[in-house]
Amino acid sequence: MTQKTAGIHHITSFVRNPQANVDFYSGVLGLRLVKKTINFDAPDVYHLYFGNEVGSPGTAMTFFPSEGARRGRIGGGQVGFTTFVVPVGALAFWEERLSKLNIEFNRTQRFNETFLQFTDKDGLQLEIVEREGGAPSKWSFGGVPADKAIKGFGGAILYSIAPDQTQKTLQNVMGLEKVGEEGGLVRYRSYGDIGNVIDINAQPMDWGAGGAGTVHHIAWRAQNNTDHVKWREHVVNNGFQATGIIDRQYFNAIYFREQGGILFEIATDDPGFVTDEPFETLGEKLQLPVWYEPKRDLIEENLMPIEVRVLEEDKS
Repeated sequence: MTQKTAGIHHITSFVRNPQANVDFYSGVLGLRLVKKTINFDAPDVYHLYFGNEVGSPGTAMTFFPSEGARRGRIGGGQVGFTTFVVPVGALAFWEERLSKLNIEFNRTQRFNETFLQFTDKDGLQLEIVEREGGAPSKWSFGGVPADKAIKGFGGAILYSIAPDQTQKTLQNVMGLEKVGEEGGLVRYRSYGDIGNVIDINAQPMDWGAGGAGTVHHIAWRAQNNTDHVKWREHVVNNGFQATGIIDRQYFNAIYFREQGGILFEIATDDPGFVTDEPFETLGEKLQLPVWYEPKRDLIEENLMPIEVRVLEEDKS
């Protein structure tokens, strides 16, 4: 069976303060908070989803914010950098914006592309690159106009403890194509036009440690439920232990850990985030799966109130 993913579906990370998380990803980066829900496995913790106007597959950055979380250590077995893509010509805007907001960044190059690298408040490593591919975002917020807005993921840099094995998984299981090597990194590309460029360290890295400021997992795209079933068979047939299919309300998911230590998820493109609230009010109300609705009052009482707000620097 031949399976090929279009690219990244979403990336999920650990952070601490939920309001600081909203202020950075909506306030600074201009992403839309498209879903405010809970970690289905730990209902005292938010699960926040940010993306383009509807959180399309390939645009959704998601978080488990927990105020008391210990700080993690970025290293092998993780996504090292999450890459956002902006329209061609928008990088100068983002340089100016990061400077205005006193966010330190480095300008670096690899594979003939320029990246702005910086961290969020928890130390999560991020970067911005400009490319032609991917539909423009239609969302505008605060100081970020739609024509300069993040379109979604450019891809990621993977940190592997066994890069040869991870590369085999990227090629033979996920269906990505090797397209180059440079500066200790190997580049792979999927057939999609967003979330489609993956760089990986060529030499093994020491293990990282999970916690605030690190990525929990990277999710890859499956077209639909039928394709998803094929993906699980494909993963198992390639020798991996995969979970059963799990209903995450906005997509179905399976999980497996590849041999370089990175937790992979495969998620369906459907049904998306407009299944339980209209487009106009996405992310405004806490959404709970039906089995948690009887405990709504208790759950809301235990969660820190949050709001999407324009930064003071963007009000002048």
